[in-house]
Amino acid sequence: MSASINKLQAYMDDNGIDAMLITEPKHVYYLTGFASDPHERFLGMLLPRGKEAFLLVPALDYEAAHAAASVKHIHTHSDTDDAYAILRGLMPDGVRSLGIEKDHLSVSRFETLRAAIGAEVYADIGMPLREMRVTKSPEEAERMRNAVRIVEEVLQAGAALVKPGVTEIELVAELEYQMKKRGAQGPSFDTLVLAGAKSAMPHGMPDRTAVREGELLLFDLGVFADGYASDITRTFAVGQITDEMKRIYAAVLEGNLRAIEAVRPGASFGSLDRAARESIAAAGFGPQFNHRLGHGLGLDIHEYPSVHGNNLELLREGMTFTIEPGVYVSGLGGVRIEDDVLVTASGVEVLTNYPKTLTVIG
Repeated sequence: MSASINKLQAYMDDNGIDAMLITEPKHVYYLTGFASDPHERFLGMLLPRGKEAFLLVPALDYEAAHAAASVKHIHTHSDTDDAYAILRGLMPDGVRSLGIEKDHLSVSRFETLRAAIGAEVYADIGMPLREMRVTKSPEEAERMRNAVRIVEEVLQAGAALVKPGVTEIELVAELEYQMKKRGAQGPSFDTLVLAGAKSAMPHGMPDRTAVREGELLLFDLGVFADGYASDITRTFAVGQITDEMKRIYAAVLEGNLRAIEAVRPGASFGSLDRAARESIAAAGFGPQFNHRLGHGLGLDIHEYPSVHGNNLELLREGMTFTIEPGVYVSGLGGVRIEDDVLVTASGVEVLTNYPKTLTVIG
């Protein structure tokens, strides 16, 4: 059995859980190596205590599961089968307590599962899964470096196309084309290109707004590559910008650097947020930094932990997350500078290498 499955077995022993049912596709992939988007069909890995795990997959995924999955036993269901009845037939006798992912199962699916299985207790197993994922192995870190390499190449290609008159959505289309061309599975979230005053909207929607001379232009993009995500934000000047825009950029860059300098094992996530926030506030833009400093990154684009001022959890070697301070001035524009970082034994490795000095393009 893999080290991760051994940890789940130990968790079941310690907590009196008879079996675990893993239904989140990314956790199935994490534990078995089999990646799938089952859509509305049932996908699950059942791990009975003290026994080998098995997969129950849609019949159309059998060949792929057989080729990729590390587990030996793979069962299938067709589109006309009752997958929960098949699961009940495969369930070992005497399962009284079943571990499930409460964050993933819908109410409807949980009610169907409960009616089919009839266990007395349904325990949430989100915590041990989260704990396993929060620190990355050397192999996982290398996959994330590759995802960063791809997205930085994509950003460089996109920035080279900027000129007055090109629209946000045209740049988004080119960026997402470049992602696939360079080997990514696809974007890790909806790609953002925000021009001018729209750059002051942290989650603005790209449209046919045109890039104009003398404005800020914000790119926020990421890819999935080999299962792992990257996430980068850079803000550019299109031609000559105002001194106030330059002052905003300098404040955000200083906040980004101060937070990165604070990363080390044993520091709290809250201390990172404060390092950036206090620096930006000292420059006069405290109220305009209106979101957390960052978020966990890995199999998901947003995963545990949340990097904010009230998070007292301590950093550990192998944690990966973003550092992305921003300042947003309505009617003028916004700046966000985002890096992906890995906590190392001695401090921090910044995975993103794209330049952060203010760059004029177009």
